[in-house]
Amino acid sequence: MKIDIQKLVRKNILNLKPYSSARDEFEGENGIFLDANENPFGELNRYPDPHQKKIKEKLCELNQIPVENIFLGNGSDEVIDFAFRIFCEPGKDKVLTFSPTYGMYEVSANINDVELINLNLNDDFQIDLETLRPYLNDENLKIIFICSPNNPTGNSIKNIEYILENFNGIIFIDEAYIDFSPEQSFRNKIENFPNLIVSQTFSKAWGMASVRVGIAYASEEIIKFYNKTKPPYNISQLNQNAILDTLNDENIKLVKDNIKLILNEKKILIQSLEQLKLVKKIFPSDANFVLIKVENTDLIYQKLVDENVIVRNRNSVIKNCLRITVGSPDENFKLVETLKSIY
Repeated sequence: MKIDIQKLVRKNILNLKPYSSARDEFEGENGIFLDANENPFGELNRYPDPHQKKIKEKLCELNQIPVENIFLGNGSDEVIDFAFRIFCEPGKDKVLTFSPTYGMYEVSANINDVELINLNLNDDFQIDLETLRPYLNDENLKIIFICSPNNPTGNSIKNIEYILENFNGIIFIDEAYIDFSPEQSFRNKIENFPNLIVSQTFSKAWGMASVRVGIAYASEEIIKFYNKTKPPYNISQLNQNAILDTLNDENIKLVKDNIKLILNEKKILIQSLEQLKLVKKIFPSDANFVLIKVENTDLIYQKLVDENVIVRNRNSVIKNCLRITVGSPDENFKLVETLKSIY
């Protein structure tokens, strides 16, 4: 399928002259830097690498994806927001997503004055292709957002290939929880689909939520527009260093071991929850959390809070449901014991 990305990009972004920072004009690390009006004294006095080259080189090595196909954002939320800024004309264009899902798609749509089409997932929390098909030829529909594994339901989304093969706009796949899933990432398909953006994060499996670094994998053309649109120094050197420290061989092994531990704890947690009469249903999960259905959701949620056990009340989104992150063995035990005491 031949797709002209430039026809999808907003005209003002096509014509945008990006800000050229002082560090864009010098490749070296050592020198007498008198170009950026920095303070010559201190340990954190210099601006960070605006293109995060070392992190991208490490991700290239880990995932066999060229540096030119990688963008790093100030959290995945910046990656999401830039998709709106690059492709969606405010007050004219539309994006589409599937409910229930991650709430930032709607927030970003509202901030950018872009109409959001919200299609309900079916009873299995999957995309209903019959409902979707009429929208695929809307010339003002610029982006389809798909979260897989989905938040807050936890399941992997099927039929994504169909959308990739039948939609000429941007397909944005949010894979924040992919490291916990048995499914393969779509990042290896960016070569085949020039309109595909795959978003991942260091916040979940990597245990770096406070650092706020998200990743976009996409065609070189799309990444150029991301780099053109971003602020010059969108990720601090402190945060870059924290990520680089994480991306060493010893820590990568630790991350993999922690993922196995979390997945094993999820099995134990599910088995424990199945024994509780107040739990009416546990939904399948490919993520590091489980969605459960209970009675008197708001009451149970508040009683958990009273015991300093904080879960996510999703009753307003999915009736009678709580979303529970898989914690440490002690945290999971405390949760289950508190639920027992409530019952």
